[in-house]
Amino acid sequence: MRLGEIVKAFTGVLRVSTGGYRRTALGLIGGLVLLPGAAHAQACSASNWPLWQDFAQRYIQEDGRMLGSSLNPQQSTSEGQSYGMLFALIGNDPQTFDRLWRWTVANMASSDIGTHLPGWLWGQGKDGKWAIQDANSAADADLWFVYALLEAARIWQRPDYREDAKRLLATIESRLLVDLPGLGKMLLPGPEGFVQPDHLWRLNASYLPIPLLRRLAKETPAGPWQEVAENTARLLRDSSPNGFVADWVGYRGTSATSGLFVIDPFKGQLGSYDAIRVYLWAGMTPKSDPLAASILARLDGMAAATASSGIPPEKVQVISASTEGNGPYGFSAALIPYFLAKGQPWLAEQQQRIVEQALKKVQEQMRTGTVQPMYYHYMLSLFGLGWAEQRYQFLNDGTLKLSWESACTRAATH
Repeated sequence: MRLGEIVKAFTGVLRVSTGGYRRTALGLIGGLVLLPGAAHAQACSASNWPLWQDFAQRYIQEDGRMLGSSLNPQQSTSEGQSYGMLFALIGNDPQTFDRLWRWTVANMASSDIGTHLPGWLWGQGKDGKWAIQDANSAADADLWFVYALLEAARIWQRPDYREDAKRLLATIESRLLVDLPGLGKMLLPGPEGFVQPDHLWRLNASYLPIPLLRRLAKETPAGPWQEVAENTARLLRDSSPNGFVADWVGYRGTSATSGLFVIDPFKGQLGSYDAIRVYLWAGMTPKSDPLAASILARLDGMAAATASSGIPPEKVQVISASTEGNGPYGFSAALIPYFLAKGQPWLAEQQQRIVEQALKKVQEQMRTGTVQPMYYHYMLSLFGLGWAEQRYQFLNDGTLKLSWESACTRAATH
């Protein structure tokens, strides 16, 4: 989903949920003395992650569709579906994971991920029909789908998910990879609209988390993903002169063997709702990754700007380093891993307090049904707070380490 084109918000309609019945059942079970095997099954059936569970119970329909678009309260995006799959994996909820994926394939990818990338926007059109509203894919969602499937296959021992991941990855490589003059392999943000006349390509660094690229390189060692990771670091190095990154960056070929990064001619030098994720991904990249230190050092501007006011700026002009406005709580959530990685825990704690205070109000509004949570900020909060709570982390090869895995393994051996 393209954040530079719309401000992400969530105004979804509440669904009829079976969550209340589940909570009632669990309450009854909680009053019983469980046998060891039953205790293991209960402890390992789902991780206790209220922030995710509250959202999932309200905004993921029984058929697996997540409500999440500011364009229409009942539209859905490939980004939301892919994030939901990741959070279901972190929360050890294989049923929700599977529903999200099956709905995505059937409704966003024409039931054929071997030839179709998921369209990024689904909902009711002006003609009244429920269908894909924009068939152009969003490469970040495509990568997160592959990543979540690979890790679910490994952790839950589901080889069918690995086969799905391999099919989708092959489609990504055939349709989104380009070889840029003077740079090499790079991933386009989508199949349509990002190759411009006169040898200009449009790129988006927030679509390229280094840990995901490491995981793809692990899966296909002879593939392009190691090179894409290196070129992502180069993009950040060459286009962030003042420690800030733009939402969109251009790459202009100057000859068959040369080119340079330029200001995007459509969105300019603005860094805002897309770019905030670059700081998040940088913070979650393992310190031992050979690209981690240089990327963090290249993004120092956000640390200085946030330390000055206590709140991250909503908008930054990356060339002049001028800032505008206060970022919403999702921006603060995205910076929690970033500040922890930079060895600035007091700034991380400050941002975490901002997020927790905002979410307290949001969750009360969710319970009363007065206002729906802003989808994008809630997703960033799941990323940031989940990381701070050590629910998950990325290892050097891009695989996940999940908090519930060790507890389930110990219980299973007794």
